[in-house]
Amino acid sequence: MSAQTEPAARHAAPKGGPGRAGRRGGEGGVLNVFSHGVLVIWGLLVTMPLLWAVVSSFKDDAEIFSSPWSLPSVFHPDNWVRAWEKANMSEYFLNSLIVVGGSLIGTMVLGSMAAYVLARFDFPGNRFLYFLFVGGMGFPVILALVPLFFVMKNMALLDTYHGLICVYIAYSLPFTVFFLSGFFKTLPTSVAEAALIDGASHTRTFFQVMLPMAKPGLISVGIFNFLGQWNQYLLPTVLNVGDPHKKMLTQGLVALAVSQGYKGDWSGLFAGLTIAMLPVLAAYIIFQRQVVAGLTAGALK
Repeated sequence: MSAQTEPAARHAAPKGGPGRAGRRGGEGGVLNVFSHGVLVIWGLLVTMPLLWAVVSSFKDDAEIFSSPWSLPSVFHPDNWVRAWEKANMSEYFLNSLIVVGGSLIGTMVLGSMAAYVLARFDFPGNRFLYFLFVGGMGFPVILALVPLFFVMKNMALLDTYHGLICVYIAYSLPFTVFFLSGFFKTLPTSVAEAALIDGASHTRTFFQVMLPMAKPGLISVGIFNFLGQWNQYLLPTVLNVGDPHKKMLTQGLVALAVSQGYKGDWSGLFAGLTIAMLPVLAAYIIFQRQVVAGLTAGALK
């Protein structure tokens, strides 16, 4: 570089100089390393108990205590067979599928319709109904257990699938309406207006135009409702008190742990726990991208 161009280069240099840019880059690198380290630690804290439960389900009881952190020396798939057949996990699993499947469909249909009306139409009492649903999210379920039990008893809905399905729907509706109403507000109104101009009714516009556009949000809230309903223990314990063949999977796991007494069939208990986890893990793995898209769609739009 010549003597004439060197002062010009120094004059065109950033005001902060290369030192400040280097310090900023160093601070950003340290922050990235720290944040990635925290995420790695958090991921290990979440995945290690799950992996440990899965590995323990293939060990015998003695090996679970003698070498809890090692892989099984001999795999014992009979633990799963014992939990599935002798501990009635198959029956409890089927009961949970029936109740959670029915309640999930009802929650998504009713919740999406209510959220769409509250989000896209102005009418007297709109905000009151919206905040009524939002207030339901903060109401403790435990305070309603006693009156709910007597209401279900008077209506002959105790120990029934449809009774528990109705309670699950009422339990999940507040969060569903709150989540989807915010999502429907982010969707463009021009598409719905074009459908109405072409002669489509409000019902057809909702089911054939708006619902497909809201697919990411529906999948996200559906996954959250599935997790909450599948892992629900308090409500079925209170409302399924007479018929042992109508118990849910969470009740079956507790019954399996209690029925052991001093025998300690820990391998069968870990196998039952893994069976209960599989649908939840499978649902999240399959719809992982849709869940992330649904959670970030509102922020991006």
